[in-house]
Amino acid sequence: MIAAADIRAALSRPHRHGTHSSFVGETCDGPLDLSGLTLSGVDFSGAIFPEGLDARGATFEGLSWFSRVTFGADARFAGATFASDARFEDAAFAGSADFEGTDFRGIARFDRARVSGDLRMRGITCNGNLSFEAARIAGAADLSQAEFMGGLWLQDVGFPAGTAFADTQIHGRLWLRGGHVGNRVLRPADFDMAYGYAWT
Repeated sequence: MIAAADIRAALSRPHRHGTHSSFVGETCDGPLDLSGLTLSGVDFSGAIFPEGLDARGATFEGLSWFSRVTFGADARFAGATFASDARFEDAAFAGSADFEGTDFRGIARFDRARVSGDLRMRGITCNGNLSFEAARIAGAADLSQAEFMGGLWLQDVGFPAGTAFADTQIHGRLWLRGGHVGNRVLRPADFDMAYGYAWT
């Protein structure tokens, strides 16, 4: 187990290209508050945050890996910036996953993620592809007013009924095969503006 203050101190050091801090498989002791900070590269793969994480308004300058992470409470990334790829595949969110207004400058990967609470992605921008392959969202989901510059991959995703897609823009491939919203299949017509090809 590692103290939340020690993680914060390590990530507050100036970013150097090609380097990162590793907290692979660690359990964070206490709530981790990274809000508003400029952070160096980090690999949290397999880490556990029993009391959640607050990274609202933070800037992740390097590696940003949250693969297989368990968030025991809300994960707050609203208004954050990911300067490189953001990887959340196989992550488990026991509370809500809040990415409202987040700027993903690389890819954003949430394949097989499980969100027990709400998923908030209203107004996000993703310069690369955003993928939710086989992800499951138990609470409400909001992807309205989002812009996906590198396409949107929703193979086998399970979104809840009433998921908001209003005013969402998709540039590039829209992949919907096997995806559902509630008890019906996802359709290209669910998205207001899709400028590329759609596969269903």
